[in-house]
Amino acid sequence: MANASHAIVNPHSGQRMIFRKTGKDTNGEMVEIESFNPSSAQREPMHIHPKQMSSCEVLAGIVHFHADGKTHVLKAGDKLEIPAGVPHYFWNEDPEEAHTIQRFYPALDIDGFFASYFALARTVKIGKSGTPSLLRMARPALHYRNEIRIVNPPWPVQRALFSVLAPIAGMLGYPKTYT
Repeated sequence: MANASHAIVNPHSGQRMIFRKTGKDTNGEMVEIESFNPSSAQREPMHIHPKQMSSCEVLAGIVHFHADGKTHVLKAGDKLEIPAGVPHYFWNEDPEEAHTIQRFYPALDIDGFFASYFALARTVKIGKSGTPSLLRMARPALHYRNEIRIVNPPWPVQRALFSVLAPIAGMLGYPKTYT
């Protein structure tokens, strides 16, 4: 779990995050993250937060969100709330770095997920698409299944696949979380 004021960087995407409030700080109520996203043509995979509402408030720059089948272009002062379970992803195609505040309710362990994923990216164990191998992701995907899931293939297929791969990943020394 991350601590407030802890900063992390994803060297693959250039995204920087500062944990302003963690689940520990709020007794599990919420997580608040200040995020800096450089311009990039790369987009996150379509994903959901199955048990969390998330929001994004833009402080500077422009952020594009594709949520629930619609594209939203958010500028400074704009805010978007995404209910739990709604498929979405975001990107910054504007030349200016986007500066946002992201919030997640309840906290669960989303701060732990981001810290772990960025640590994985720092160890250069992700592909050009920004995603790690299925084998390397098997244990974290199961560990963080309540916080975040990609939408394709469907979760029952992922769960079955990761349940088979996770013991193999464990034998190879791949952890549930990265630091």
